[in-house]
Amino acid sequence: MLTQKQYELLTFIDRRLKYAGVSPSFDEMKDALRLKSKSGIHRLLTGLEERGFIRRLPHRARALEVLRLPENLEESPMAPTPTAFASPLSNVCSTLQGARVAVDVGAVQLPLYCGITTGTSLETLRETSTLVEVPAGMIGRDDEYYALTVEGDSMVEAGILEGDTVLIRRCEIAENGAIVVSLVDGTEVTLKRLRRKGASIALEPANGKYETRIFCPDRVKVQGVLVGLLRTY
Repeated sequence: MLTQKQYELLTFIDRRLKYAGVSPSFDEMKDALRLKSKSGIHRLLTGLEERGFIRRLPHRARALEVLRLPENLEESPMAPTPTAFASPLSNVCSTLQGARVAVDVGAVQLPLYCGITTGTSLETLRETSTLVEVPAGMIGRDDEYYALTVEGDSMVEAGILEGDTVLIRRCEIAENGAIVVSLVDGTEVTLKRLRRKGASIALEPANGKYETRIFCPDRVKVQGVLVGLLRTY
């Protein structure tokens, strides 16, 4: 049997998925259930997952799937009353319905490379047939994109952690200060912040443990620019 809060959260997620096609954010779930912190949402989701009501989908942002609902959902005595839950849910769903004409809630599949490591080029990273689904709104419509899983801690101060999936727009030119995937000397692929310093190019880590590396322009080839990040908790 579900607790009252588990039941409320499950029905909120289910209705949000049916209305908008995407699961709610942790902040939206926290507000809908009137909880003070997101840690409570984490505990409720874990309980629902352990009982087989939901599944968290890997490599996808805000990705939850409702596997089943309690029997006799509409008649359940645990159904939240309008004052306890229906009002915030109604407000959220109403807002979503109004926004659907302007928001693309679809998803696209990108090739997923399994780590930024040394190699002869981007194409020689440990690529598999794995694809990752990404909300369409996170990327543009006219460019080519791919995804990479991050290994190491050289960009932690930029909020990029080991195990994250970064979304990259393929390009050969990047603005000064952009975080890029670059090929160094035709053998090393790395994710760093690009800085142009006179006639040189600096690849800056975002971790004080590592040093900035400076190269002649002909030694560095940009292979894409960071445009987004996915993280699974």
